[in-house]
Amino acid sequence: MNINPDFEVAMRLLISFVIGSAIGLEREYRSKAAGLRTMIMICLGSTIFTEISVNLGINNPDRLAANIVTGIGFLGGGVIFKDGLTISGITTATTIWISAALGMAVGAGEYFVAIIGSGVVLIVLTMLEKAQGLIERWHQSRTYRIGFSLQDDCHPFIEQILTTLKLSFKRRRDYKDTNTFTVTYDVFGPEDKLDQFNLILKGSDRVLTFGY
Repeated sequence: MNINPDFEVAMRLLISFVIGSAIGLEREYRSKAAGLRTMIMICLGSTIFTEISVNLGINNPDRLAANIVTGIGFLGGGVIFKDGLTISGITTATTIWISAALGMAVGAGEYFVAIIGSGVVLIVLTMLEKAQGLIERWHQSRTYRIGFSLQDDCHPFIEQILTTLKLSFKRRRDYKDTNTFTVTYDVFGPEDKLDQFNLILKGSDRVLTFGY
């Protein structure tokens, strides 16, 4: 058995490791579900699969690339979950997806694409989060689910509060449980106004339950 060192392949694996580490450290710092080790494995695995497909000289290398994307889709789907009325983990799932793409670029020898792409990814994950925070303080959309007693005429009560706070809103649906009548509203406005709305709901004796 002959083992011939291929320094080009070794360099690709090293670049893939560095890219996966950089993205993984950012995810690990923010305590996300897919952290350092996960991103390294995804990036390295995509590089190795791409390298193998190139070396095998298969007629349709795009088929292997498509299978990599499919496999990454299963991993990404595992970190997306429903948290109350919102969906969490989409950014982590897309980070897994782009990490695989960067690993494939390294395996194909597209170093420029991989390095510039990883830089853009890190900018999006770090610097743009601050911009997102500013936008969210200025304007947010929350879906509220508010429970009242069955006899309570709740809609005028809720809508008067929202109008007083100058919050935009849209009534979505109502439903009745055994002991409560629950209304659902989409509410739009600045973060501080929405927090005031939360405080009013918490302090009201008429509101049995609420969440968003």
